[in-house]
Amino acid sequence: MPISLQKGQKVSLTKGNPGLQKLLVGIGWDINRFDTGGDFDLDSVAFLITENGKVSTQQDFVFFGNLVHTSGSVQHMGDNLTGAGDGDDEQIKIDLSKVPENIAKIVFSVTIYDAETRKQNFGQVSNAFVRIIDEAKGEELVRYDLGEDFSIETAAVFGELYKNNGEWKFNAIGSGYQGGLAALCANYGVETE
Repeated sequence: MPISLQKGQKVSLTKGNPGLQKLLVGIGWDINRFDTGGDFDLDSVAFLITENGKVSTQQDFVFFGNLVHTSGSVQHMGDNLTGAGDGDDEQIKIDLSKVPENIAKIVFSVTIYDAETRKQNFGQVSNAFVRIIDEAKGEELVRYDLGEDFSIETAAVFGELYKNNGEWKFNAIGSGYQGGLAALCANYGVETE
């Protein structure tokens, strides 16, 4: 039975699951039926962050344009352009045994592609969630349903995996950002064009 988290709750993933190495992070959402004149394209991203709260290199930003981290620890499984259907819309695989020593946390975020031009925001997105699956057992360990009523935000941090005293834990964040992907990248030290 997965643990269902509320915003701000933290849970250890490795304490009750010794030997846990391979995780699948499933991220999903539904689009409310507002007519904005265009399709919604939400993109999940992962930032591999050091103790100082920033990436150490541009390769520490994993997304549809950089699908695999150089360490092999984080692999984005591809871009879903519509978000149609039930279940996970995008997935990111994590191999905890390959995460570089200097990485303190992996932050999972979702942005709306071209949101400003298309006049779209997270107020038009519903049923957003992030879940962590033990890939070896096919078991869902943790689930966080955002349930937030965002209005003008075009990006959201869903949650983060982080190291604490030798354990890997998950923190349900659910924070919205204005400024989309560029704002998130600036926050985590990723250079954008």
